[in-house]
Amino acid sequence: MSFVIGAGKTILLISIILWVMASYGPPKAMQNAEVKANKYLLTNPQENPEAILGSYKLEASYIGHVGRFIEPAIKPLGFDWKIGIALITSFAAREVFVGTMATIYSVGDVNDDLTLRQKMSAAVKPDTGEKVYTPATAMSLLVFYVFAMQCMSTLAITKRETASWKWPIIQFVFMSLMAYLGSLIAYQWLS
Repeated sequence: MSFVIGAGKTILLISIILWVMASYGPPKAMQNAEVKANKYLLTNPQENPEAILGSYKLEASYIGHVGRFIEPAIKPLGFDWKIGIALITSFAAREVFVGTMATIYSVGDVNDDLTLRQKMSAAVKPDTGEKVYTPATAMSLLVFYVFAMQCMSTLAITKRETASWKWPIIQFVFMSLMAYLGSLIAYQWLS
């Protein structure tokens, strides 16, 4: 019960912060998103206007900027900017990954009838039209989380126990590199 309450508070707090960052962005970028969405809808009138506008606004939001910034580093692992945001937020606790994905995939979405699993299953890369979540991506993500030091409380305990930042930094860097390389090998081998 203490885990559920402790993790629940963290997940709720991060979900609220994510929702704000995903709903708002630089005013000029948000205006440009509306212009781009309207332009897209002129050539694709069969599309759902609210879903298209929501998608463009999510990319223009603050969280969209953060995700796009880190995307080049994580793209070789099979991850897109949305997964990248979830990787960052899950540093607070691994359990936050699912809450982050749920928040990202629900902001600006007008189809509330679909589950998170269905939304992620239907996600495609805008540049190639390929599915975002393939078996190679799933295995890459699993390998990343097996090796990654995705828990700031563990680092805090290590710092307290060693009375130094040396070992938490070594632990974080070594495990992050191991996670990245393992994930890279898994994705490249399976795709």
